[in-house]
Amino acid sequence: MPLILDSSPSPSPSPPPPAIESSPATVRRIQHNESDVVIVGAGILGTSLAVTFARQGRSVILLEKSLKEPDRIVGELLQPGGVQALEKLGLRDCLEDIDATRVQGYEVIYYGQGVHIPYPANATGEEGGEGGAFTGEFTTKQEKALKRPEGRSFHHGRFIQQLRAAAMREENISFIETTVTGTIKNGWTGQVHGVEAETKNGRKDVYFGQLTVLADGYASRFRREFISHAPVSKSKFYGLELIDADLPRSMHGHVVLGEGAPVLLYQIGTRETRVLVDVADGTPSASVANGGVKGHLRNVVLPSLPPCVQPSFERALDQGKLRSMPNSWLPPSTQQIPGMALLGDAMNMRHPLTGGGMTVAFNDVVMLRDLLSPERVPDLGDTVAVKQQMRRFHWRRKNLTSVINILAQALYSLFAADDLQLKALQRGCFHYFRRGGQCVDGPVGLLAGITRQPLVLFYHFFAVALLGIWLVLCESPVWRLPLTLLSSFGIFWKACVVIFPFIFSEMRS
Repeated sequence: MPLILDSSPSPSPSPPPPAIESSPATVRRIQHNESDVVIVGAGILGTSLAVTFARQGRSVILLEKSLKEPDRIVGELLQPGGVQALEKLGLRDCLEDIDATRVQGYEVIYYGQGVHIPYPANATGEEGGEGGAFTGEFTTKQEKALKRPEGRSFHHGRFIQQLRAAAMREENISFIETTVTGTIKNGWTGQVHGVEAETKNGRKDVYFGQLTVLADGYASRFRREFISHAPVSKSKFYGLELIDADLPRSMHGHVVLGEGAPVLLYQIGTRETRVLVDVADGTPSASVANGGVKGHLRNVVLPSLPPCVQPSFERALDQGKLRSMPNSWLPPSTQQIPGMALLGDAMNMRHPLTGGGMTVAFNDVVMLRDLLSPERVPDLGDTVAVKQQMRRFHWRRKNLTSVINILAQALYSLFAADDLQLKALQRGCFHYFRRGGQCVDGPVGLLAGITRQPLVLFYHFFAVALLGIWLVLCESPVWRLPLTLLSSFGIFWKACVVIFPFIFSEMRS
């Protein structure tokens, strides 16, 4: 696979030597920058999609502005549903040799009280398959029935480099380090024929493809050109890397709930643990007068953490390596521009609280692999056929993506509760988890990307709301019953206000 660098080589795997004989498609790709598919962005979706198309015999040009190892504070936890999709794509080995940590579920800590939320047993309904995670051996049918899937957590950059190394091994991919500056469109039909790019030394070039995929991430420079709505961001995640942190439960993600917004903790290596603190815009304790975000972390967040975590958190805070990432919401939209597809975070984002972004991306690639396969669409230049398949993609993906999108936004509203009604819903959620059984397996199956039924989400969300109302009613004295009933109506109304806007956004085409 040809690799063209725009800068001095970074420590990434070397490409294999070129083949002795080149096919006509390879010659066109290398000599004339023409291919079946041009993909902009070698991130999670772009790289895996390039490998997938290449393995189907498509000629692919993959463009990325920097091949250096990314250094991000999100995209570090892959849910079991994402591991399953990665395996379907034949990329499971990308999780090896990056010091990845097994993830078996969550521990939710509510005002100091913890509840264990493991991934559900036999969630896939399969006895013999991998289920996306299991690494041991079954000896009895009973053990098979108790199989639990697992996720993985890791350093984002190491995982990306593994995916890129897989792309570099594909003969049908030309991997080029360059900055894409614009699209090439037909002035009459609006069809996209490729992209313009410029290297760091000022050299300009063009790349042509029957299909151009724009997957340039959350800060996409092309989003505004092709879709009408912009991302909405009301908070940021501030991240620290803890060294040798003592977590309450190993191989589990942790969600800490208290007076402020939620805090996430999960191990990303043998010694490293990621902590993400949500800070809403305009938080008074994070104002300059109160010491800024660091003052908020030290005065508000630190005391709320489990005692075993506080020493490593304080050490990391003192070292000052604090980074941030906006938490954005962007509902999906149909892809109807001829010759172009906007995918990944450029097209659809949700709050990273539930760690569902990579699971969505890999499952999107699995679906596109089938919908745009050479058997169904022999010629990607057939824009009518491609547009038809992309419309099917928009609606078929909703069984999974609508669940993850709605769950992320609704759960964040509850976990970042800032009024009495949301606090009641938050409390109801914790007590719902404490009931165990399906009250845990149902919600965590949705979060894991395994249960792909939007109605199951609807059921559990309003079961939480009703439990929250019941707790309020049980604690109210009889003489306050009229006011409590009014308050209960307010809680139910708040639940509707939280979830229905996100449901409606998913129903929009």
